[in-house]
Amino acid sequence: MAAPDPAKPLVLVCAGGTGGHLFPAEALSVALGQRGCIVDLVTDERAEKYGRAFPARATHVVASATVTSKNPLALARTLFNLGRGYMAARKVVRVLRPKAVVGFGGYPTLPPMFAAVQLGVPTIIHDQNAVMGRANRQLSAKVTAIATSFPGVLDKDPALAAKASFTGNPVRPMVLAAAEIPYDPPTPGGPFRLCVFGGSQGARVMSEVLPAALERLDADLRARLLVVQQARGEDEAAVKAAYARLGIEAEVAPFFVDLPGWIARSHLVIARSGASTVAELAVIGRPSILVPLPHALDQDQLMNAATLASAMAATVVRQADFTPDWLAGELTRIMTDPSPLAAAAAAARGQGHADAADRLAELVLKTAGIAPAGTTP
Repeated sequence: MAAPDPAKPLVLVCAGGTGGHLFPAEALSVALGQRGCIVDLVTDERAEKYGRAFPARATHVVASATVTSKNPLALARTLFNLGRGYMAARKVVRVLRPKAVVGFGGYPTLPPMFAAVQLGVPTIIHDQNAVMGRANRQLSAKVTAIATSFPGVLDKDPALAAKASFTGNPVRPMVLAAAEIPYDPPTPGGPFRLCVFGGSQGARVMSEVLPAALERLDADLRARLLVVQQARGEDEAAVKAAYARLGIEAEVAPFFVDLPGWIARSHLVIARSGASTVAELAVIGRPSILVPLPHALDQDQLMNAATLASAMAATVVRQADFTPDWLAGELTRIMTDPSPLAAAAAAARGQGHADAADRLAELVLKTAGIAPAGTTP
């Protein structure tokens, strides 16, 4: 474990090992680096599947667990793992002596964030969703400051609202680069580029519904399609075979490193509505059909999707209604008359916050009492 550099302030960034937490953490890390800070990451072993190098000096993997059962034995195992993670995280915080610790949600953030609170280090949590997540709720009363991706998330709790700031959801540099690509509306009878994905974990429903829906299209519409689709590893071969049988040109893979680029080149996106997906669709400015994850305790994806739907930037459909027949009808309508898509793309962009990483970085510096690079505190 490297000793801190006294010439540069260190910020510890903590995030659960999924894209929804790691992507905004990456964006903040880049923004802090531009302001003269060193960043270390605390996460769990899932981050190894992140797909690209995280912009941190070092990564510290701590033990963690998610509460998934009320079974006494399972709860005891969870608490034991969180306790182990807390002790390891406490050592990291004591050795590194960060100026601030920033959490992006997920149970892996609990050990380092609680350790920082106990050791008196300034703490900030960022919540990506329109409804605050469970881990962040546990931390919210104890941390120094709270950043939200949507305005008004904490209005019903004055004590939390008093230390909350609306920053938006930080997006990665590759998203900002993709946002430079203007929307190219489809022409009647021309190619129609469709981008389909289900979040960092993938979504089996996309692999089940999309090929069946596209098979139901008229042949002339099907011939126009260019499809890019994320499919889970166990579904990849079947999806590829289905598109080959239908004669549809398709790029299918479990993970796309440059997914923002594919989004930018698409005419329409079909996806889940995780926080990062919604933020990226808005910053890039693309129309979408969103299928929120069902049965979520907080219905966070439904609330996220509603922000784009209310702006006329997206169509939201419950998974139970997301059938091949429904989707075939919707795509037939859109491809036959694509003229509303350009307005939907502009409406999506109107919901974007491309400066969210900068706004969050400034909040971190202010909370930690760090003078920006090149200034005197």
